[in-house]
Amino acid sequence: MEVILKTDIKGLGYKNDLVAVKPGYGRNYLIPQGFALLATSSNRKVLQENIKQAAHKAEKIKTEAEAVALKLESITLQIKAKIGDSGKIFGKVTTLQLSDALAEKSIEIDRKKISINQPVSTSGEYEAEIDLHREVKTSVKFVVVAE
Repeated sequence: MEVILKTDIKGLGYKNDLVAVKPGYGRNYLIPQGFALLATSSNRKVLQENIKQAAHKAEKIKTEAEAVALKLESITLQIKAKIGDSGKIFGKVTTLQLSDALAEKSIEIDRKKISINQPVSTSGEYEAEIDLHREVKTSVKFVVVAE
């Protein structure tokens, strides 16, 4: 079953992508939740027209994302966490904490676009990946320190 995505879905595709999914996933989840449209011939024509109209706007968004990526590469965030005697963290460092730390530096990024690939269990320096645009991905360094 082919569907046209209305929003970015992690692990599946980006907005306006034409993707093949299993019929149950498309019919029971993507379409009812409003995340996708059935890829009929009329919907494909509408998609092509939308892509033509949005090409200029998309280029502007991409250049803005590249500018933010350059800022992020030079930043090292400090995340405070409760740390025990052995150096282990109580709890977890979440993408919400990273998003808030970036907001303090006046960079607004949705927490859903941030992913921490390795487990953060002790104090030290780590890296998180940020998906700013379908073609622009960057990483930001963060240091976990004691409160």
